[in-house]
Amino acid sequence: MRKTEETLRIGCHLSSARGYLAMGKEAERIGATTFQFFTRNPRGGSAKKIDPEDVREFLAFSAERGIGRMLAHAPYTLNACSGTERVREFARETMADDLERMEYTPGLCYNFHPGSHVGQGVEAGVEAIAAVLNAVMREDQSTTVLLETMAGKGSEIGGRFEELRAILDRVILTDRMGVCLDTCHVWDAGYDIAGNLDGVLEEFDRVIGLKRLRAVHLNDSQNPLGAAKDRHARIGEGKIGAGALARVVCHPLLRDLPFYLETPNDLDGYAREIAMMREAWEKTKP
Repeated sequence: MRKTEETLRIGCHLSSARGYLAMGKEAERIGATTFQFFTRNPRGGSAKKIDPEDVREFLAFSAERGIGRMLAHAPYTLNACSGTERVREFARETMADDLERMEYTPGLCYNFHPGSHVGQGVEAGVEAIAAVLNAVMREDQSTTVLLETMAGKGSEIGGRFEELRAILDRVILTDRMGVCLDTCHVWDAGYDIAGNLDGVLEEFDRVIGLKRLRAVHLNDSQNPLGAAKDRHARIGEGKIGAGALARVVCHPLLRDLPFYLETPNDLDGYAREIAMMREAWEKTKP
């Protein structure tokens, strides 16, 4: 059973270009109690060298300010189930390096998009993703690797809960695996979190298990339910709506999870959304 949080863990995606301490200070400025960051260039493969002193100062700062449960995001360029061996090898090498770098900040989660099977079929894609994970994960790692729920566009793996479960079933170090639920993605995939949140969570629990749910990407969607397109919107400006997303944040089964905004915003916009969700969360605080 999860320990009940005394505050809402909510933040947004921050740029890691200036280092960990800079991200921590930006998070504090906008009222965030956590944040997400890319491990490296999201559209490429290069990674900035980690400065151990910056990490040390960040860890001290975040502990003092109550900032925790940060989430690292793998670059978008990874495709662990590509039909091309070179692309799969890039995914293996990048993820292995990322997991090594994650040990500078022990105990965090590392999230990635499962990938696209590009015509090979779901079963082949699932097997390829699991093979990459089994190749890069180590028994001594402190990081939990998260599969992200996807919108189901094209040949994406992860648009159905069953596909994520199939990957989890094939990973050897299963205790180091979890899931990140993206509200825009599941909505676009056809899961009605606005009209039937309880039903969606019941299905998630039946197929995957709520104990596997470790993080939530909190995004509105530009698209109607089931569009399979993946277009994020600001909170309250999309088809899911602010009220429905507030119910996600406040739901008894979810409220103690960390939430990460990936809405198309600047920092001031993120600050407004954080304040909006915190106000809703406080009103339902036990």
